[in-house]
Amino acid sequence: PEIRKRQQLYPLSDYLSSLSKPLLTCLASDTPPLFLSPPSLSPEKMAATTTSFSLSSLTFRRNSTTTTSTFSILNSKPKLPPPSALPSLISTAAADPSIANGTTLAVIGGGSVAALAAILSLTDPEKRRQQQAEEVGGGDKEVVREYFNGTGFQRWKKIYGDTDDVNKVQMDIRLGHSKTVENVLKMLNDEGPLDGVTVCDAGCGTGSLSIPLAKQGAVVYASDISAAMVAEAETKAREELQNGSAEPSSQSLMPKFEVKDLESLDGKYDTVVCLDVLIHYPQNKADAMIAHLASLAENRLILSFAPKTFYYDALKRIGELFPGPSKATRAYLHAEADVERALQKVGWKIRKRGLITTQFYFAKLVEAVPA
Repeated sequence: PEIRKRQQLYPLSDYLSSLSKPLLTCLASDTPPLFLSPPSLSPEKMAATTTSFSLSSLTFRRNSTTTTSTFSILNSKPKLPPPSALPSLISTAAADPSIANGTTLAVIGGGSVAALAAILSLTDPEKRRQQQAEEVGGGDKEVVREYFNGTGFQRWKKIYGDTDDVNKVQMDIRLGHSKTVENVLKMLNDEGPLDGVTVCDAGCGTGSLSIPLAKQGAVVYASDISAAMVAEAETKAREELQNGSAEPSSQSLMPKFEVKDLESLDGKYDTVVCLDVLIHYPQNKADAMIAHLASLAENRLILSFAPKTFYYDALKRIGELFPGPSKATRAYLHAEADVERALQKVGWKIRKRGLITTQFYFAKLVEAVPA
């Protein structure tokens, strides 16, 4: 409350600019830092200050280590460090230091992330989400449906496609998603050939997983909440599997595409795969959805989700400071322990797990089997 009171007395943009270098030392982990002392400048002095003032110190304690950092807010806007000086996130798929744009604040360093997270209460992203839900006449599901049938479809069609008309961030996300698909295919092939194996691709998007599965002989049932996504997936599947003919090639079967949300899925499948969809579900609803997906799978359930750690949670919340037309849905992060607990409740256990990260894409991948 004290920090919020003080932050309201000067422009948020100036405060963000002052944190453009990693001035605070605070290691990213699942446990947030504990403030020992607030900035020493009183609200009264801050209120009397117009364009220039100083905050003498911020002190953090983590375990037995206390760290004090000092910084000042100046009249002139500080220059951001060159891209080569920015510490990148953990990356297994990309390490391009030239990726630096409006998102740069999110990757400056653990200390800046921690400090920025402390002022996020000044923004109200939830209010924006509620307004969007009212505009489409529903809750999260209707917002997601509307988004992926409109502006979201155009954006993600480019990301999932092969067009060069993408920026470096979108290209990086494309790379991360393709690594996820690649790892899923490897998981599936570890058990043997996919000929005749039934696979439910829940939340298929534009078919980035469904089509490769069909090429390997799997019998694919693919669905998505977005009619636009399903139509695009069908078009791509016909182009790649049928070569313009009315029937698929002898090596593959055309996937069966349907417009469905996850709750409407039924049937039984050898394997159920749900990639990058749980990000649209809060944890309480994600638990129920995991149980539902497990009920459809006979042998395997493969899930990917955005992992919830203090660091990634701070990055997500910082991103909410910069609303835009392409950020129109809630993004829920999930702790791996919560996902594992939800699986255990319905008699499943995690057999394989992995982490796919690039500069702007991070996903936890798990394969679960009946316990």
